[in-house]
This record gives sequence, C-alpha cells and structure tokens, in this order.
Amino acid sequence: MQFSANLGFLWSDLSLPDAIRAAKAAGFDAVECHWPYETPSDDVKAALEETGLPMLGLNTRRGDVPAGDMGLSAVPGREDEARAAIDEALAYAHAIGAGAVHVMAGNADGPDAHSCFVEALRYAVDSAAPLGLVILIEPLNKYDAPNYFLRTSQQASDIIEAVGSDGLKLMFDCYHVARTEGDVVQRFAALQSIIGHVQFAGVPHRGAPDQGDLDYAEVFKTLGQHGWSRPLGAEYKPDGRTEDSLSWMASLT
Repeated sequence: MQFSANLGFLWSDLSLPDAIRAAKAAGFDAVECHWPYETPSDDVKAALEETGLPMLGLNTRRGDVPAGDMGLSAVPGREDEARAAIDEALAYAHAIGAGAVHVMAGNADGPDAHSCFVEALRYAVDSAAPLGLVILIEPLNKYDAPNYFLRTSQQASDIIEAVGSDGLKLMFDCYHVARTEGDVVQRFAALQSIIGHVQFAGVPHRGAPDQGDLDYAEVFKTLGQHGWSRPLGAEYKPDGRTEDSLSWMASLT
C-alpha cells in the first residue's frame, strides 16, 4: 500500500517545500496539498525534484474565506471568479507537474447551482485536457461543511455523468463518505470506475486513521483487493507533531 501526505494538514507548521522534504523523510510515496498559491511554484517544483515525490493534486481557491466562501464553481453570479480560480489552479499545477486539480464547489443549493457547477466543470476539463491534468470533485459532509453544494457520492456521480468527460473524476474521501453515507467499502466498490483519488482520516474526529470508529486496516485491505494501487491520501489532523502521529503507517498495513 502506498500513501500520500496531504500537506494541508500534515507538517502544516512548515513551509510547503520543507513539508515535502519532511514527507519524504517519513516514508511517504507522494504528496498533495490544499492551496499552495502563496509559495512560488519554482520552490515547490525544486522540492519535488529533490525528493522525487509526485504532487498528486491541489485545490482551487475558496474565494473570500473570511466571508465564509468554500469555493466558487457552483455559486450563481460568480462564474467569472470561478473560471479565474480554475485557470490559476491549472497553471500552478502544470508548473509544478501535479496530476490533478480539485475544483471546489462552494456554498450553494438548488438547480441553478447544479447548472452552474456543471458548466464550470465543463470549462475545467476542457482547459485541463491539453495540460494532461485531471479534474476532481469531492463531496463534503454536512457536519464540517453544512452549506456545501456537493454533499454525497451519488450527487457527485450524477454530476460526472452530466459533464460527460473522462477528465472528471471523484475524489473519494473515506472520512466524508463515512460521516455522510456509512459503508465506505460498499460505496467504493460501487463507484470505483469514476474514482480518481482516495483520501482518509479517522472517523468521526478527523484524527489519525488508527483512531476512531472506522477500521482502516480492513478498508485498506479491501481497497487493495479491489485492485487499487495508487497512493492513498492521508488527509487527517494530527494531535500534536505530525511525526508523532505516523505509527499507523506500519500498524494498518
């Protein structure tokens, strides 16, 4: 089993280049991040080349965070901002050699939001294709993101079908699926054909995966039995130093 360190949460006290180096030293096979835009892309690329780690993906900007934005692409009336955020993310991802961009939907609801999101995603996949990038969408649970537009894996599946592009995939986060829908393994099996990346964290508190209610030893085993061989994204919030939270890398595999 291979693992990717999500540097939005792991080693968040370090600069992004130093966090990449820390992930390499800890034995991760890849890295991913949230919003790297304050770090020059050349610095990130240099750290990736130095360590040999691939950067699996990054997020589009959320928008006006103090005002509560959680993305822009499903928010009617903010289409121009959403396209600008997509363009920025694709350019940054291409510059550092990342593999995917997660397009954040934002806080919205209803048929207009659905149409807005579908059109934004069509723009994103068309723009990503020449760069060799994949677009991801991720449902977020109602407890952590109560007003987020994309809430369930079935909704995401329907949107992927509506967009109609192989360049759009599902970010399957075991933590969010478990909190919203329950049976993680069953949902993974049903959706595997459209899954582009898998993430995980302990349930329900989003700590390390060896804490909480979800048996990740069984989850990881089952994903392997289903043929999943790409790095799984560790997107959890360490309780203290990241280095002190990594015993699961041996105990759960």
